[in-house]
Amino acid sequence: MSRIMLAAMSSGSGKTTVTWGLLAALRDRGVDVRAFKCGPDYIDPMFHTRLLGIPSRNLDLFLQGERAVKRTLSRHGGSLAVLEGAMGFYDGVGGTHEASAWDVANRTSTPVILVVCPGGSSLTLAAQVKGLRQFRRASRLAGIILNRCTPRMYGHLTPILQKETGLPVLGYLPPMEEAVIPSRHLGLLTAGEVEDFTRRSAALGQQVERTVDLDRVLTIARGVRPLPPVEPYFSTPPRCVIAVARDEAFCFYYADSLEALEEAGAQLAFFSPLRDKTLPEGVRGLYLGGGYPELYARQLSENSSMRRSIMEAISAGMPTVAECGGFLYLQQSLEDPEKKSYPMVGFFSGKGSGTGALRRFGYITLSGEQESMLFRPREQVPAHEFHHWDTDCNGESLEAVKASGQGSWRCAFTGENLYAGFPHLHLGGKLPLAARFADAAARWQPKKEGEE
Repeated sequence: MSRIMLAAMSSGSGKTTVTWGLLAALRDRGVDVRAFKCGPDYIDPMFHTRLLGIPSRNLDLFLQGERAVKRTLSRHGGSLAVLEGAMGFYDGVGGTHEASAWDVANRTSTPVILVVCPGGSSLTLAAQVKGLRQFRRASRLAGIILNRCTPRMYGHLTPILQKETGLPVLGYLPPMEEAVIPSRHLGLLTAGEVEDFTRRSAALGQQVERTVDLDRVLTIARGVRPLPPVEPYFSTPPRCVIAVARDEAFCFYYADSLEALEEAGAQLAFFSPLRDKTLPEGVRGLYLGGGYPELYARQLSENSSMRRSIMEAISAGMPTVAECGGFLYLQQSLEDPEKKSYPMVGFFSGKGSGTGALRRFGYITLSGEQESMLFRPREQVPAHEFHHWDTDCNGESLEAVKASGQGSWRCAFTGENLYAGFPHLHLGGKLPLAARFADAAARWQPKKEGEE
């Protein structure tokens, strides 16, 4: 399997649009290309997935561990894997390089193309790139693509960068209207919300074909050593059905989490809390992922039959995982961006509201004193938080500790058949969280009418 990573010196350098254009160009050449995203991001993989029609997967060393990252890459890499980095190249957990884009590249022996925005510098830019290359002995840097760069600036910078850094400049992407993606409080708009996605994809792909040396990119990607063989694929026969909320309001899921549930014997029944009236028939578990319920608070509230269906199911003990946006949906009420509050499911007594700021952002480790559906006493479970909405009913079942060790708090609700809280979990990592969820769903039986 050939592979390449696109990384940058900082966020805002255009990794997403350059990756988007590169994937489109490779697809149009007929390359069997697959996409991956370093870190816990949910939104960038949606762009990859919509473009290629194949699930994009996260490679997260903190949430998954090295073995699972290599397994994901080996199992789903196709002929060519394109990895998109996160934040700055070396930016990892707690001011270290751990779980950074560089860490992923180094552990998977993946060559890296640096996406660079020239701005107002030339030789100084070369100094920055050279420093980045020398910062770690094995930087994995193999080339540069200039982004938001005019043809004239490209001609001026290329010889300077190549002479001073020793890295080839593989091409450029000029300023383009198609590359401008609006943002909101959790980052870019999702791929499903981007107008003229197909037109934009075609324009970006054609531009990359014209101004990036794709043949040289492919040569770099092919010059890698093979990853270790992936362990055999074992799956449990189907033993339960888990309902998974998936629509515009609930769209934050790791592809490997869903696959892990299927491997554990769960059949997934996707449904929409926005449009469907009740939960799917015959389900024995419920997965409410994150997303943007605050943007659809009125529609979610108006679908009272679905709210009632979910309330009845969880009250009856149906095994349930509700993360972040899914957790907000289970509160008594939820405020939209205009500060208007709407009734929600009401399983918890809290009021969800916007805070105007990012809350409890970053990697954390969760642990609890009591055994529950997903957690074992004092077991350390990696997780991630990222939200601008909060509630006055956060729960206290677990202790969350920042990965840096600087800060802790109580959070979430857990029980024999429940996990509900703001922290996002990866069900396909080192711990068998997917199997525990499927075990609970397979055991649970709804009470028959007349039973107490």
